[in-house]
Amino acid sequence: MVDYHAANQSYQYGPSSAGNGAGGGGSMGDYMAQEDDWDRDLLLDPAWEKQQRKTFTAWCNSHLRKAGTQIENIDEDFRDGLKLMLLLEVISGERLPKPERGKMRVHKINNVNKALDFIASKGVKLVSIGAEEIVDGNAKMTLGMIWTIILRFAIQDISVEETSAKEGLLLWCQRKTAPYKNVNVQNFHISWKDGLAFNALIHRHRPELIEYDKLRKDDPVTNLNNAFEVAEKYLDIPKMLDAEDIVNTARPDEKAIMTYVSSFYHAFSGAQKAETAANRICKVLAVNQENEHLMEDYEKLASDLLEWIRRTIPWLEDRVPQKTIQEMQQKLEDFRDYRRVHKPPKVQEKCQLEINFNTLQTKLRLSNRPAFMPSEGKMVSDINNGWQHLEQAEKGYEEWLLNEIRRLERLDHLAEKFRQKASIHEAWTDGKEAMLKHRDYETATLSDIKALIRKHEAFESDLAAHQDRVEQIAAIAQELNELDYYDSHNVNTRCQKICDQWDALGSLTHSRREALEKTEKQLEAIDQLHLEYAKRAAPFNNWMESAMEDLQDMFIVHTIEEIEGLISAHDQFKSTLPDADREREAILAIHKEAQRIAESNHIKLSGSNPYTTVTPQIINSKWEKVQQLVPKRDHALLEEQSKQQSNEHLRRQFASQANVVGPWIQTKMEEIGRISIEMNGTLEDQLSHLKQYERSIVDYKPNLDLLEQQHQLIQEALIFDNKHTNYTMEHIRVGWEQLLTTIARTINEVENQILTRDAKGISQEQMQEFRASFNHFDKDHGGALGPEEFKACLISLGYDVENDRQKQTGSMDSDDFRALLISTGYSLGDAEFNRIMSLVDPNHSGLVTFQAFIDFMSRETTDTDTADQVIASFKVLAGDKNFITAEELRRELPPDQAEYCIARMAPYQGPDAVPGALDYKSFSTALYGESDL
Repeated sequence: MVDYHAANQSYQYGPSSAGNGAGGGGSMGDYMAQEDDWDRDLLLDPAWEKQQRKTFTAWCNSHLRKAGTQIENIDEDFRDGLKLMLLLEVISGERLPKPERGKMRVHKINNVNKALDFIASKGVKLVSIGAEEIVDGNAKMTLGMIWTIILRFAIQDISVEETSAKEGLLLWCQRKTAPYKNVNVQNFHISWKDGLAFNALIHRHRPELIEYDKLRKDDPVTNLNNAFEVAEKYLDIPKMLDAEDIVNTARPDEKAIMTYVSSFYHAFSGAQKAETAANRICKVLAVNQENEHLMEDYEKLASDLLEWIRRTIPWLEDRVPQKTIQEMQQKLEDFRDYRRVHKPPKVQEKCQLEINFNTLQTKLRLSNRPAFMPSEGKMVSDINNGWQHLEQAEKGYEEWLLNEIRRLERLDHLAEKFRQKASIHEAWTDGKEAMLKHRDYETATLSDIKALIRKHEAFESDLAAHQDRVEQIAAIAQELNELDYYDSHNVNTRCQKICDQWDALGSLTHSRREALEKTEKQLEAIDQLHLEYAKRAAPFNNWMESAMEDLQDMFIVHTIEEIEGLISAHDQFKSTLPDADREREAILAIHKEAQRIAESNHIKLSGSNPYTTVTPQIINSKWEKVQQLVPKRDHALLEEQSKQQSNEHLRRQFASQANVVGPWIQTKMEEIGRISIEMNGTLEDQLSHLKQYERSIVDYKPNLDLLEQQHQLIQEALIFDNKHTNYTMEHIRVGWEQLLTTIARTINEVENQILTRDAKGISQEQMQEFRASFNHFDKDHGGALGPEEFKACLISLGYDVENDRQKQTGSMDSDDFRALLISTGYSLGDAEFNRIMSLVDPNHSGLVTFQAFIDFMSRETTDTDTADQVIASFKVLAGDKNFITAEELRRELPPDQAEYCIARMAPYQGPDAVPGALDYKSFSTALYGESDL
């Protein structure tokens, strides 16, 4: 009895568990999941149904005629299942079970079920298509079944550059028609309406059959008929559609066009092999040429940067001081220009050089090429060493400049102070030697002698008062010598002259006193009032001279506290002026009293006090001078106070901004460190997030520019310290440069991971598992693993080196596998682990970076182009010969890559060599670093 339940079962699209069959059935299910299901509503369009009937009927007949039969009506002739089984045997090359020859419905259903079972055995499940519907002549189900057969046996195995089925067929059409004008294949409906695409496919492979230049885009019927007739006559492709079917439809049926185009693909599949071989060679050569350009760019950029560092370091190490502040300030301005203008572009060049180097090494690893070794002295480490030397020289240069400016500023102040005190002293000593040498006492009267003695005593008091000034002059000269003042010679000469003159005055004073005391016994006493006047006038006069000297003394301060101290001292001095005025009036009263007594006693005075040269007029004149200098001193101190207040404002303004920018940079550095460790989401998401993060950092640059402007104002005001912040502009600049470099390196790392993933075919899930394992064993979050951490990470991922190969444990998930490894005490062999460490850590640093880890895992788990594959490709182009000629290379490859090969291939030396034969085997081996190119 027939099992009708089994006969009427429905099938679902998807991979079959019954076996893969010829060509494998797994990919068919994937494609069918992508392809829209058999849409019953679409078949209601009469134009589309007509096109499918014609196309599918012609396609079936193109195979059935090999068995000596054909069909006329697609939904009638397959009803008994006999021709359907015959069609499947022809296109598969396999034998189906023997059909039942009975005429009953059950026999037909059984035959159709045998055909459907055979289709299912090839990995295809049908959606809602049962044997009864085919037997009943359901046109929609019959067309759906035929389309499924076409997909499985005519389209599924089409593969172009690792794409398959519909995408592969579309890519093949786009590649073949790309050079033709008015042809733009984007789909399998509208793009074929004008017929030019069909003609372009034929002309590309058989140019003698089509005069393409005579075709017109505005005559689609002629174009389509020409292509269909040529294909049927010369390419054995049956005419599956009429031109009017395509032209008179707004949107031709996609399945009909795909079926027709697949016939062209299979007709030209022989020529496809040579093209594939040429494409492989072009790809390999393009990678090699690009890598050579990158190497040349690296060498040039490294040379330029090292030359700039070599020229700059001697300039920064030059510590020859200048003689004047103006010259040193010019040096400081030159240094600022270097920091603002010349260095920043070089910082970016250095960062770009490292990025280019890492990208080049990644591309070389991905293309299975030897690592790039720069010329001697141009390694990244050499550039880093040179840059470190540059920054060390730069660090001390600015500090030296500021110290030199301070030193010169103090020297100028001391030199001016020396000149003022020396001038005052020299003015005071002028004529003193002549006075002391005068022998007037020999002819003087007794009263004159007493006057001379008193005068001499007053002079000695004055001389003692000037002792401090002489000591100050000598101390200032000594300090100028210790500070290496450029005009020390003239200072020493003048100081020595003053000291010698002072010693002479001391000696002369002593001699004159002895002479006066010797004759004192013979002379009368002198007027006490004049004597008292002289004794009080001399120190008061000296006090006024000192006061005038102090009021005119230059001052230099750097802080608000220092100027406030000077103002306080000046206020204290002003508080003594009333007492000084009373002393002045008392001294003048003594002089007036002496004159009154002389006048009242009719004493004739000589007109001057014999004991002193300090007259009341001198005292009043100097007192008036002091009164004039006090407000001037007030004004100067207030101006300096205003200046220091302005400087304090600049300090606070800079500190306020620096105390925000500094912590911000530090926070961003910590955030980048966390981001580089966590790395959640896809690599593209991570890259997008990092670039957005980089843009947010770049957008913060105006804050640094504002800080630079504030720092410029501080330096122009010669402000050398700032107690309101611990951040200097140097700290901020270095932090900013490190922040930009760190984010750029992190972005480059993710880009290299994307290159690795795309080139090696690593899935996002694998990449995330690699990252999770790496981060799990990176205990210190340093971005690198030690040898033991790396070994544990490999074991956790299921890497087995027992037989020097990698294996994964069946369907066991990673957690179960790790538990199994731990429970059995599994570990990597020392020899194999040492081999792995030599790959991931060629410099023997003891650390494995994430990029090196990804490169190793991708190299161990994926396939790449090899030298043997390239040799096989050249052999296809050479027609299975052991050599290839220049003519063959120029015919099969693009011009630039053909000439690239010809220029680098050695002559072939084999026994079957002919003139002009080239050795492609040694050339292919050299491409992968196994010999010298």
